[in-house]
Amino acid sequence: MRDETDPLADVKPYQGPISPFALDEIFIEDAFARDDERMWMPVTPYSWSRPLCLCASQGYWVHLSKYRGQGVVSCHRHPAPVHALIIKGGWRYLEHDWTGRGGSYVFEPPGDIHTLVTLPDVDESITLFNVTGSLIYFNEAGETTGYADVFTRIEAYAKHFESVGLGADYVKQFIR
Repeated sequence: MRDETDPLADVKPYQGPISPFALDEIFIEDAFARDDERMWMPVTPYSWSRPLCLCASQGYWVHLSKYRGQGVVSCHRHPAPVHALIIKGGWRYLEHDWTGRGGSYVFEPPGDIHTLVTLPDVDESITLFNVTGSLIYFNEAGETTGYADVFTRIEAYAKHFESVGLGADYVKQFIR
């Protein structure tokens, strides 16, 4: 008997061919890793990163950044666009006149230099970042002090996962 109240009662899943070259999807049931702090790699004394997708083939990574306490996270520039969605808490850039809070979306245009700082009235912030290309770090005098890209992030996550007992290969599930 057909269920008239179920709008999906007659919908069938796709049954056609799938390219043998298509990569597997990534599904993470608890992206916030509420019960497993090992998923969060320390980046600074104030920030941690949790990988979601490390796309080595296209040079981008998607991750959650978590901030606790008040401090400077980093001064950096991106040569390619970055998209951010503040999920919880908030932060700001010293070079801009806005403060992002939970629900805020940020587009960072290529070339913009900004210094991310945490907020004194926020216990914890979580932001979803989609970073294309790299982060080029600067000191306050404008001198380049380092960089991060998907490859340095893969290496750092592998070392982190090894150090917390998950094994360096744990990072492979996020690489596409």
